[in-house]
Amino acid sequence: MNRLKTFIEWQAFGVCAAVGEKMGIATSRIRMWFMYISFLTLGSPIIVYMVLAFWMNIKRYMLAARRNPLRYL
Repeated sequence: MNRLKTFIEWQAFGVCAAVGEKMGIATSRIRMWFMYISFLTLGSPIIVYMVLAFWMNIKRYMLAARRNPLRYL
């Protein structure tokens, strides 16, 4: 059950989990404030969330390519 929770948190809520880990704040609190701010500002933080998700994904590919440069040829 713990593996499922970890998988869902990092795949579906990877941005909130990563921000919480970097700042030392509970992930649930980050998600809660993200929802509150999204409702108050009519969803504009979703754009920031998407940019951060894109950045994290690119960063993961860059690290993988650095470890094995022939992987993506």
